[in-house]
Amino acid sequence: MTVIPNFVVFEGGDGSGKSTQLRLLAQRFESQPDLPRLFPTFEPTDSSIGRLIRSALRQDPPLLPETVARLFAADRNEHLYRQGGILSRCGKGELVVCERYTLSSLIYQGITCGKDFSWKLNAGFPLPEALIFFALDPRLACRRIAARHTKDIYENLPFQAQVQERYHEALPRCAEAGVRVAVVDASAPEGEVAGALWRELKKLPILKKA
Repeated sequence: MTVIPNFVVFEGGDGSGKSTQLRLLAQRFESQPDLPRLFPTFEPTDSSIGRLIRSALRQDPPLLPETVARLFAADRNEHLYRQGGILSRCGKGELVVCERYTLSSLIYQGITCGKDFSWKLNAGFPLPEALIFFALDPRLACRRIAARHTKDIYENLPFQAQVQERYHEALPRCAEAGVRVAVVDASAPEGEVAGALWRELKKLPILKKA
């Protein structure tokens, strides 16, 4: 399986702080001009496909789970291979950090559609150089989610408990496939999580001299 250098993925259940940490990381890069260029991104994307996915996850419109899984794969294909996408940016020496990627589909759509269906849709996508997993008790995650104005179909305790279990099963297989895997304690204060993330990122070749 192909591994994309300079490509890092943040993974974890809902409410684990991935978006917050990606924002803080972008601020760090903006304040330190000696660092390589950072491209922070996320899935589903803000493209028309990604917006349809986000609406579908709020059941507006309600779509079959298999349709949602196919939309995720289509959105990812564009995200990777379009002009100015992940692959081209990594190839130009940018550091791309993406909130969610293939493993999210294997976990989430694996639950809703079955592992085989999700695997067939995503098996051909290349792997990231590094994956950082935000470990968080799903009960705490759901307490965080409760403060949100809108919730999607995955944001409930029974589903998030399954998500956590499947992530922990999958992470060793990611490492065996050649991905640098790290786990951070997402229950820690924001600053501590940011520090742990930075220590992991500094191990990447693109940042070793930074």
